[in-house]
Amino acid sequence: MLTLANADLRVDLLDPAAEHSRLGPRYCWGGYIWQVHDVNVGALLTGPEWPVVDPAPHNGQGLPEAFRHSTTTGEPLLWDGALGLAPGAGALGRDASGDITVTTPCTWHIELQPARIVFRTAQTVGRWSYALERTVELHGRQLRSHSRLTNRGAAALVLEWFAHPFFALQADGRLGITLPVGTTMAINQGYTLLGRELTMPRAFIGVHGGHLEQLGLPAGQPFAAEFSHPKLTDLRFATDFAPFKCVLWANGNTLSLEPFLALHLAPGESREWTLTYDFGSPKS
Repeated sequence: MLTLANADLRVDLLDPAAEHSRLGPRYCWGGYIWQVHDVNVGALLTGPEWPVVDPAPHNGQGLPEAFRHSTTTGEPLLWDGALGLAPGAGALGRDASGDITVTTPCTWHIELQPARIVFRTAQTVGRWSYALERTVELHGRQLRSHSRLTNRGAAALVLEWFAHPFFALQADGRLGITLPVGTTMAINQGYTLLGRELTMPRAFIGVHGGHLEQLGLPAGQPFAAEFSHPKLTDLRFATDFAPFKCVLWANGNTLSLEPFLALHLAPGESREWTLTYDFGSPKS
């Protein structure tokens, strides 16, 4: 495990070279934030299987991010026949059961500094070639995750990226969220949205009991939300880009709010973006 720490927080990140058992084709290996600890009140993040110590790689925990090789409805993006690419994880194939696997992981070069860790990788898979830099910075009670993806090949890179943060539920199994003005959501049995305030009318049960909805976000605006937290006064999450969609999902162990970014990089083109997490003060 790699670590960033200061007087307030400790951030644990997976080591992409040493912790393959916790990694797979879904999430980016470099810059994977596994847990954030407050020095006074302990672990602040959860996951779908929480508090299982070694959750399945597909589920994970903490603040993972994903470069999608296919859409959420299954349409292929970075696939050429049996060969696929998940930037930040590696070349993809399928095993005897038809499950997607990482056949050739990308190699990460890691630079550890006092307040940040920089992860760099580059890989050529089939007709695609890319470079990726991921920087995680800790300043006080603010954690920032910055990505820069560059197309180094002759073919376009067309994919989706999304953040999949796993927020801790309150003791009653629920969570409250303050969303941007103008956010909409269809009427459903999992969540209630009144104005900017989203609540959970009931707690979900276990790993498999849960609900997924899509939020309608104000067009052309970066995303920002404030969450209640069992141990902190609040937790704030923001992007510096306007998501093209945002998925809300929860089960009996966690809640995730997932902003998506569409990436279409021509040869030689780069795109960069940042996520910011502000962890409120510990509750007295």
